[in-house]
Amino acid sequence: ERGQTGLERLPPGRLRGAKSTATMVLSDLGSKISQAIQKMGETTVIDDKVVDKMMNTVALALLQGDVDVKLVKKLKDDVKTNCKVDDMASGVNKRKVIQQALIKGLCGLLDPGKEPFKPKKKKPNVFMFVGLQGSGKTTSCTKLAYYYRKRGWKTALVCADTFRAGAYDQLKQNATKAKVPYYGSYTERDPVAVAEAGVAQFKKDKYEIIIVDTSGRHKQEDALFEEMQMVHKAVTPDEVIFVMDSSMGQAAKLQATAFQAAVDVGSIIITKLDGHAKGGGALSAVAATGSPITFIGTGEHIDQFEKFETKAFVDQLLGMGNLQGLKEIIEDKSVMESQEKLVQKITSKGGEFTFRDMYDQFQTLMNLGSFGKVMSMIPGFKNLMGEGREEQSQMRIKRFMTVMDSMTNQELDSDLKIFNTQPERLYRIAVGSGVDQRVVWEVLETFKQFKRVADQLKVMGRSGLDFSRMHAGEKERNIQNLAGAMSPQILQRMGGMQNFANLIKQMDSMGGMNMGAPSQKKSRPKRGGGRKRG
Repeated sequence: ERGQTGLERLPPGRLRGAKSTATMVLSDLGSKISQAIQKMGETTVIDDKVVDKMMNTVALALLQGDVDVKLVKKLKDDVKTNCKVDDMASGVNKRKVIQQALIKGLCGLLDPGKEPFKPKKKKPNVFMFVGLQGSGKTTSCTKLAYYYRKRGWKTALVCADTFRAGAYDQLKQNATKAKVPYYGSYTERDPVAVAEAGVAQFKKDKYEIIIVDTSGRHKQEDALFEEMQMVHKAVTPDEVIFVMDSSMGQAAKLQATAFQAAVDVGSIIITKLDGHAKGGGALSAVAATGSPITFIGTGEHIDQFEKFETKAFVDQLLGMGNLQGLKEIIEDKSVMESQEKLVQKITSKGGEFTFRDMYDQFQTLMNLGSFGKVMSMIPGFKNLMGEGREEQSQMRIKRFMTVMDSMTNQELDSDLKIFNTQPERLYRIAVGSGVDQRVVWEVLETFKQFKRVADQLKVMGRSGLDFSRMHAGEKERNIQNLAGAMSPQILQRMGGMQNFANLIKQMDSMGGMNMGAPSQKKSRPKRGGGRKRG
């Protein structure tokens, strides 16, 4: 029987944000290192003894994170060698030099210095996936296919795993969710034949990204390794990707090295990084093989899959944010278009920020995914949410949206004036939404905070967010005005005025968030028909 291809039009898997970019279990490692840096920075006099003490704390944290002892020793020695504090000239910012040396060392643990393969448009790029049984290989194949499809590539999947029962069914199901064509066979037992036929079919159809899933195997299974080499020879992939479960920790190095010797592994994907304490060991051990880590899996859902950038990963781990990653998330979710539409509205003549606008802002925030993930990408925000408060904050926003669902169109399209003149409306909204009247008051207080920022944007004008067009004095003045419109508690948690100003300047140095055309996304629809309420 010939192989089967298919593409069923079913809705994609529910898009949920990852619980974090290695900020679940690995956050403990990041927090310990951050605290060591902070404690060093608070010392009145920084000398070599202070650096030794900080590095001992960092080394202990890395060892507890399952990082190889030899790598930890090398990091410690390198930092101490590059940071001879007692020999530094007066006037040198010792804290900054030490911190940068540590970050550089941590990046060295994760980066082998090799550039990963970059696919080319309008030509077939074949990826062959290899790895152990149960490593998340088939799921990762689909995630990579979905990643490229979302970015405009013509993508396809080939199931060459003829060994595991249900492998083809799993790939079919995943491919259908991702809306990606697939190829495989229920009757052909030769993986070489299936892989060769599938790749040939998709090359003929001019697909750009062709991903071949193979059977899971162990380095001690010689026959399966021979089979893998035969598949490799048949499809001549442009890139071989080794998929590794982060729970293996340091043990991953032996497996990765064995696969690399057999089929020349070009890059590595680490899976299940959201729930294993050995993630640090897995990351450093695999990178030590010389193959770069290109993606990390942070959950079971199809979009919980992130491009791995060493410097950004380390910065985010240490609470220094990942603005580039945040920018990609915002642009990917088409947030900026809706924000441009809001700015145009409130800066136009007679334009006012309303409860409907706040409802749309909440909806946009919910669509971004995990609060913890988004917060960790903003410098200084990593620990803003607090332990266990992410779910609590999301529930609070959902409760506020439920309250606004009980508002009339007149109330949604107004500001606080209607409630100041007719306070009896608050009781009706509380009853309609099934909450205590105190919750309705909380919604009003939250609206006041949003309105203060919106009013400041109105004063700044439509180009007020484009700091690149401002001279230095104007930029500083507008940053101060924005900070003044924020809640003092939030500003304090961000690290104060200086940290807020630095955040704005970092975003500006990246070219801002590039607001595009007005969004096509529909705002919360007005009610039509039925009982009218005024």
